[in-house]
Amino acid sequence: MAEASLKSERDAERQRVMAALAAAPTRALAQIWDAWADKPQTQRVRGPETGLVMVRGRTGGGGSPFNLGEATVTRATVRLSTGEVGHSYALGRDGEKAVVAATLDALWQTGARQRVMDAVVALEQAALDADEQRRAETAATRVNFFTMVRGED
Repeated sequence: MAEASLKSERDAERQRVMAALAAAPTRALAQIWDAWADKPQTQRVRGPETGLVMVRGRTGGGGSPFNLGEATVTRATVRLSTGEVGHSYALGRDGEKAVVAATLDALWQTGARQRVMDAVVALEQAALDADEQRRAETAATRVNFFTMVRGED
């Protein structure tokens, strides 16, 4: 039972890593990769390949599903010289982003796991900071109509 729980935790952590890498801006991934001192030898197993996926929606957020439209996605799979295989999917057509994300996924499976996790935490924090800045900019333009005077005395 403990082994299944450990595998589940590893799977959840890997999903977190892959989600953060997919959502990260290309420039941020390039900075992480450029700063990586001991770049491993990699072999491209698949891609990068660009294609379309169907985006589904739900009426009212929880009702009947419907096809909203298609989105462009790029995927890549790489194998490290030590045998670990990394995968990535990312919105858009940026093949190099997909390859770097797949390489970092493969590195997460090695002894470099903590270095990848540190990079992921930094990516997540940058995304939170950007969201907070966007919220602050939006809040500055908000109008509260309940506090406005109608002009009648």
